[in-house]
Amino acid sequence: MNAAERIVQAQLDAYNARDVDAFAACYAEEVKVRRFPSMQLIIEGRAALADHYAGKRFNLPRLHAALLHRIVQGSRVIDHEDVTLDGENHMRAVAIYDVGADGLIAAVWFVDAE
Repeated sequence: MNAAERIVQAQLDAYNARDVDAFAACYAEEVKVRRFPSMQLIIEGRAALADHYAGKRFNLPRLHAALLHRIVQGSRVIDHEDVTLDGENHMRAVAIYDVGADGLIAAVWFVDAE
């Protein structure tokens, strides 16, 4: 497992534990989260990321992201996940992570479903 995969796995583990501090610590201070292919910026900065997930996701007691497939190409990691939101509602997610030279996630693109 390379360094990029390790930090992406650490953020996935923190996500599943609903540990906002450990989750946010995996991201660069100036992280940018965008939708793909529109490239719409949806979150900018570690503090905004922590606020978003603390308020919209980590309060769901049955939240869990199951990794279906992962592709690692150097400093980029692509995850395909099955995300349980409230126990009954699921969604499939594809995230592309770009890990910076500092070993933290610098950018994320969430691929929109058609």
